[in-house]
Amino acid sequence: MNYIELFAGCGGLSLGLKSVGFELVLANELSPMASETFAYNFFQENLAEQTSTLFKDNKPLKIKWLSSNFPLNRIQDRLREDPRTFLEYGQGFCDFSSIKDLKGSLIVGNIIEVNKWLAEQPEHLQFIKNGFGTGEIDLVSGGPPCQSFSMAGMRELSNKRNTLPWEFAKFVKNIQPKIALLENVTGILRPFKVEAKSYYAWFEVAKSFAKIGYIPLCLHINAKYIGIAQNRPRFILLAIRYDIFEKIKFSFNSYEKKLFNRSKYFYDQVILGKPVKYGLLSYFDINKDEDFLHFKHSFLNHLVKAPSRHSSVEEAIDDLRTNNNTPSPYIKKLNKYFKSKIKSTDIKNHDYRKNTPLVKSRFRIYQILNQVSPTTQREVKALLRSTIDYLSDTTLSEMLNYTYLNNKQKLVKLKDKQILNSYLVQHRTKKQTQKALIAKKPAPTALSIADDTCHYHSEEIRTLTVREMARIQSFPDNFIFRSKVTTGGKMRRFEVPQYTQVGNAVPPLLGRALGLTVKNLLQKIPNKNS
Repeated sequence: MNYIELFAGCGGLSLGLKSVGFELVLANELSPMASETFAYNFFQENLAEQTSTLFKDNKPLKIKWLSSNFPLNRIQDRLREDPRTFLEYGQGFCDFSSIKDLKGSLIVGNIIEVNKWLAEQPEHLQFIKNGFGTGEIDLVSGGPPCQSFSMAGMRELSNKRNTLPWEFAKFVKNIQPKIALLENVTGILRPFKVEAKSYYAWFEVAKSFAKIGYIPLCLHINAKYIGIAQNRPRFILLAIRYDIFEKIKFSFNSYEKKLFNRSKYFYDQVILGKPVKYGLLSYFDINKDEDFLHFKHSFLNHLVKAPSRHSSVEEAIDDLRTNNNTPSPYIKKLNKYFKSKIKSTDIKNHDYRKNTPLVKSRFRIYQILNQVSPTTQREVKALLRSTIDYLSDTTLSEMLNYTYLNNKQKLVKLKDKQILNSYLVQHRTKKQTQKALIAKKPAPTALSIADDTCHYHSEEIRTLTVREMARIQSFPDNFIFRSKVTTGGKMRRFEVPQYTQVGNAVPPLLGRALGLTVKNLLQKIPNKNS
């Protein structure tokens, strides 16, 4: 089985696909910083080395720029290049000397320019379409950037990044893989309001795949049902090329037939050019009991491997806290699937970040809020947001049972209610998203901002390290993150440092489950002798 990945990021989805037998034909990523991590882990290319060392064997790099402002011998400048300044295809410095050199490589560049390049180079397009001589492409996968679809961000229909799912579809139309897989945030299911009308992006994307000859199956899933220590809902679109669907439909069981009933009708209506109104196609939601049965009893069963018992953040990161605990079954699973043999003494990306005393004291308050009653929790949060100035006696009495960080950063009990109320007022903040993890539960969806989440343990009053976030995302310890650790200010607009790479990634265990799902479909294709 082979695949092409678009919007590859640091490689979470690729790691999962690789673990179940998929072979990379080609990848594309916009960010040089995320690409550096991808190249380090999949090609063993250490781009941070001196240029003379990097090229000492005169071997062509597997990472290749489509159009950089800098020549290859200035690769350090390339790694800090603002992707918004990338030149159009045909300008600047391009690393493509031969189409054959691209096999198994990562193209750094804008997908829009990649599509232009393929349109202007039909012989290159045909070569890639044929898997560089190995046969047609089994899978094109990817997760287009989703900030403007996310419920956590600014939802702007006019945001130019909203066109990227359609660029994905354009690439699929040109390459004609057997199956396409698009991953996105659950916010894509929520409508945008346009001139008092509702616009459903997921429905329009599904329509675009039907127009190019693919039958779309839309899913609402969650990483926690796969055994990942994170509550991470996601939208998945599986698109099956029509001729492949016609070959495999005879092997479908009753649940699989029901999965595709509306998809096939939707596809037929689009192809016939008939009006297609919202509601003609629905998505299957893993949280609905009836839909869950279709997951459980079909080729989607790998997406519900752990429906009843969810992995917790404690299982994911507690051995990193003490450095002497036996790894949990969660960690053993990562090591098994991704062949990690890293010892605790060799773990990388686990450097603590420096927090001010005020921030650490506030983190301690967040830890306590996870242990108190819901009423007390709501009231204290209101005070921290400056909505109220005084807490009730009931709330103060409950909060006095816990220890707080004093000026010397020691945990102490506060003497009375008045002192406690004044202490909490001193820790007011405009940040509304900060929280402490709950040890026995999955983490909330991992975001790219490091300061939004703090550790659950009273001996670890701090933000998470890159490695801890990576564990929660199901990355194995032998996966090393490269480039800057974090960034801020205007640099956030284009830099993708380690924390952002982790937060943006498809969790590898989810990538593995999706890979097994596609593999199940591919194995239904009858061979020539059947």
